[in-house]
This record gives sequence, structure tokens and C-alpha cells, in this order.
Amino acid sequence: MKAFRLDELEAERAANDGAYLQFLRERNMSVGLYALNAGQADPQAPHSQDEVYLVMSGRASITVGMETTQVARGSVVYVPAGVAHKFHHITEDLRVMVVFSPPES
Repeated sequence: MKAFRLDELEAERAANDGAYLQFLRERNMSVGLYALNAGQADPQAPHSQDEVYLVMSGRASITVGMETTQVARGSVVYVPAGVAHKFHHITEDLRVMVVFSPPES
């Protein structure tokens, strides 16, 4: 079993001065923690993997392809491989769990 604590993952991500911390990588998936602060721009480009976002905290909008929705704690968003997507209008610091399948390259 592999078990993780969100507060420890957030501390590790912050200590490494990065917006993204991959903390699990297996044959068919990878999982990471993504952080964007209020007002920050999301620099993402489309990925070659399917992904699922689970918002752990914060508030923002996300646009996936041509669709936009508001997200907050507990929101889950699926993004198909190759589709443009960005978080924007981040009004509260955003912390998002990201699952990639297959694993992020």
C-alpha cells in the first residue's frame, strides 16, 4: 500500500518551489498535486494523456475546449487527451489533485 497525507504533499511541493508535485507513478497512471495562487496564470498546454482534476481547495474557473465551468473544493473535472484547458479567474489559492492515465510523460 502507498498512502499519502495532503498536508505533507503540499509542504513538499512548496519546498521544491514548483507548481506541480508528482507523488505517485504506476504503470497505468500517475498522480500529482497542482497549485496555482489567486490571480496567477495557468501555463498548461494540452497533455497527451487523459486527466482528472479533483479540487482540494480554492476557487476558479476552468475552460476545457470550448466549455467553461466554476470549480471549488470537491469539484471533479475530466479532460480528454489533447484538449486545450486552463484554470483562470482564480479567486482563492487553488490546490488540485491530478490523475493522468497513462502516466504523465
